[in-house]
Amino acid sequence: MDPKRRSEKELLELTARTLAHYQKNAASFAEATALHDVSQNYAALLAAIKTSPPFRILDLGCGPGRDLAWFKSQGHEAVGLDGSLAFVEMAQKATGLSVLHQNFLALDLPPAHFDGIFANATLFHVPVQELPRVLRELHDALVPGGVLFSSNPRGLDTEEQTGERFGAFHTLESWRVVVEGAGFAEVAHYYRPAGKPREEQPWLATVWRAL
Repeated sequence: MDPKRRSEKELLELTARTLAHYQKNAASFAEATALHDVSQNYAALLAAIKTSPPFRILDLGCGPGRDLAWFKSQGHEAVGLDGSLAFVEMAQKATGLSVLHQNFLALDLPPAHFDGIFANATLFHVPVQELPRVLRELHDALVPGGVLFSSNPRGLDTEEQTGERFGAFHTLESWRVVVEGAGFAEVAHYYRPAGKPREEQPWLATVWRAL
């Protein structure tokens, strides 16, 4: 992918539009996604972590807190993060857990702290030019050997504005290049939903270990 180079002002405006969309539609988004079955993704992350539970897990782009609540229910030490204040407040209320109000282009995470990072349907909002930096920051927030799980809508290496939301849609090959370049080794990948023909599997899930 040959990404469009954007100025800092353009990046801020792009991010602000995407976050404003989620802020405005927080309640309807929570209702629409509450019953989504992502148990396959939970299992993929947890199976790859080699330390003993409970695990310290960052739910990156936690939204209204569905996955954060699940990790808590399993006894893990989970922390949420979201750029939408509405989602931060909803997730805190739903779980009673700490939720960081940060956007992906301005992360401030503790070094070598998390055993796993769960990025479910979130990192595709990061512009390609910023992705190597963001992934390195996530790498540095993991303990050595820690695990990054990511699931994104796949595509043909394009960046698109769909309504008010920005998205980057990667092939497996291009996604591998950028994540490996940030210091990760691939553990596994699969397409979702499970059991469908490939053309009916729009989601690419990948699991990575921090070297």
